[in-house]
Amino acid sequence: MPVSRGTKQTNSKIPKLSNKPGSTENVRSEKESSQTKRSPSSPQGAPKKRSAFGDITNASKIQTVQPKQKEAGKTLKKTQKSTDVTTNNQTNLKKSVDKIPTKESPPAELEQKKEVQKSEEKKTNLLSKEKPVEIPAIDDVDKENLDDPCLSAEYAKDIFDYLKEREEKFVIPNYMDKQSDLNREMRAILVDWMIEVQENFELNHETLYLAVKLVDHFLTETVCMRETLQLIGSSAMLISSKFEERCPPCVDDFMYICDDAYKREELIAMEMNILKTLNFDISIPIAYRFLRRYAKCARVSMETLTLARYICELTLQELDFVPERASHLAAACLLLAVSMKGLGGWTPTLEYYTGYTAEELVGLVKRLNFLITYPDDKLKAVRNKYSHKVFFEVAKLKPLDMLKLQEIISEYVEKLP
Repeated sequence: MPVSRGTKQTNSKIPKLSNKPGSTENVRSEKESSQTKRSPSSPQGAPKKRSAFGDITNASKIQTVQPKQKEAGKTLKKTQKSTDVTTNNQTNLKKSVDKIPTKESPPAELEQKKEVQKSEEKKTNLLSKEKPVEIPAIDDVDKENLDDPCLSAEYAKDIFDYLKEREEKFVIPNYMDKQSDLNREMRAILVDWMIEVQENFELNHETLYLAVKLVDHFLTETVCMRETLQLIGSSAMLISSKFEERCPPCVDDFMYICDDAYKREELIAMEMNILKTLNFDISIPIAYRFLRRYAKCARVSMETLTLARYICELTLQELDFVPERASHLAAACLLLAVSMKGLGGWTPTLEYYTGYTAEELVGLVKRLNFLITYPDDKLKAVRNKYSHKVFFEVAKLKPLDMLKLQEIISEYVEKLP
């Protein structure tokens, strides 16, 4: 067993007693040397006096020397004093030896530590033999924002789960069959104009998406003529601006953007008509909010998010994508953008936060890829907008081939557990 820290070999600590009788100088030197060497400074702080008596074997040597000194010094009183000193040293030595742990009998605490170490080693050996269980890691994207009270990170997932539940209430069917004087091309031209209004007024994208939703919900309930279609679009932009913007444009601004085609009273009357038709329930879930949330969960760059926004904004002009749920559409746009950038597949983190698997998004992703591959040449607002350097010129990116997209998506589906 190794010597404990702070102890030294006792052969150099315990002085050797001389066999000559009457050697008082040796006895005094022994006493002085023992006193000076019994209190060495400890590296851990206080001096350890017991470190001088670490070796028990010297005690037997002192006991054998003691009778010779007594026989040789019967006539001398000084030698009797020396024998008293040696006996005192022996008694002190025995007391200290009883307290100091020996090499042959370690203390109980050290034995307990050894047993604990052995048990831990056995556990680690057993664990190393077992096969590791692969658990899909889910990234906690809201953990880093818990210190900011403005973000409400602890309620973020609950908020978006609630928005997904509200989507069931705002599902829009294909309403164009009810409109006798309107068609899908007219609606696409109106949305293209609304995109230009959003860009000219520098409004939020949430304002644009909500305005398009208000138009679709109003046309689902009311039959309108083509002369009032632009009035419906401008009134919907005014309502959503009041709902989303910090400083919304006024009525005169929308009258100006319509080239004074409508009067002020007509614009206000249409605003009231839309609100009454929708029962003032205009907090409609939009795809743009879900897209920003899912992009944060995927931790993609701003360029990849802008590409997904470009794809999602193209769907606003297409009537075929109106019945799609906002969360489903946002997840498919992000998956297509990630595939075009070659940034990996649909991770368990995205599946957890979106609630959609890769298999549920395959059909919609193919439709979106077809949309960006063959865009409508008459509708240029979205492509001109996202061809600017501010938006990383994502509209100029080459879309994926259908066969290559099928291979990429099939790999995503196979990798998922």
